[in-house]
Amino acid sequence: MSRKTKAKLPETIITSSAAFEEEFLDIDPWCQAWRVETQDLAPGKLMVDIFKVFLAHQLSLGRARKTLRMHRDHLFTLGGQIIRLLHDKPLLRRRGIVRVLGEAIDDDGGPIIYPPLTESEQRSFDSTCRLLHRFMLLG
Repeated sequence: MSRKTKAKLPETIITSSAAFEEEFLDIDPWCQAWRVETQDLAPGKLMVDIFKVFLAHQLSLGRARKTLRMHRDHLFTLGGQIIRLLHDKPLLRRRGIVRVLGEAIDDDGGPIIYPPLTESEQRSFDSTCRLLHRFMLLG
């Protein structure tokens, strides 16, 4: 193998990795996807900010891309569920989104998702919620 070929290989991997990281952390549109009413944008934006820091931390741990994507997908589901919860119980808006999010997740996992997930999907979702819960406690 020539020197020229060896020099290009790491560049390709770095570019691919950088592109993955950029796409992986591009979650700003989520607050629009969760929005039911205009008042959902502010709590949605705060959740996106929290999730982005958490996802960046997960990237720094060197987790597999499949695992990272799974956590990312679960966070999208969690955010939608939290916005739904705010509509079901409007008084929760007074508590602030960080507190509502902190109360929705714990060492046991996260909220039961509607429409219902399979048992294995809910367990997988709960694992992401547990990681986020621990991360929020340390942060």
